[in-house]
Amino acid sequence: MDKLAKTREDLWLSISGLTNEQANEVIEEGTWSIAQVLEHLHLMERNVVRGIRDALLSDEKLKAEQKSLEFVKDRTHKVKAPDNLVPSNDFKVLERLKEELTDTRKALLECIKDIKEDDFNEISFIHRRFGVLSIKQWVSLVGFHEHRHINQIEEIKQNLKLSKERL
Repeated sequence: MDKLAKTREDLWLSISGLTNEQANEVIEEGTWSIAQVLEHLHLMERNVVRGIRDALLSDEKLKAEQKSLEFVKDRTHKVKAPDNLVPSNDFKVLERLKEELTDTRKALLECIKDIKEDDFNEISFIHRRFGVLSIKQWVSLVGFHEHRHINQIEEIKQNLKLSKERL
């Protein structure tokens, strides 16, 4: 949980000082803006919360193998987001995105706060690429996924700086 909190702090630091215009600027066709990355993080975390809630209510018991998901942070391997996690092209206000991310984090923490340690490791549901993951693995995945996109935000910021210097 501490790593998850630290990653969120790093996310807030990575977007501090940005204007809404900077956050919504797309550097190159087919890439996301910083605001779209933030929306994607919100959509993903909301999806995980729903999955955890459903798994807690389900009688179906899936067995998750222990696996490290730290490789998710590696941005050298590009992955196309599923349609339900693709952000819109609408102009977004940073303050609203931060509120949405805060709300989904609160929801995540709320839905796992009373889970017994055994259930944290035993209750599982399916990830589209990684197969069956325990709730514990899903929570780790949220942090690794957010870390991956913090790196993406930093790349976008660097490209924004370069594009401004060329003008």
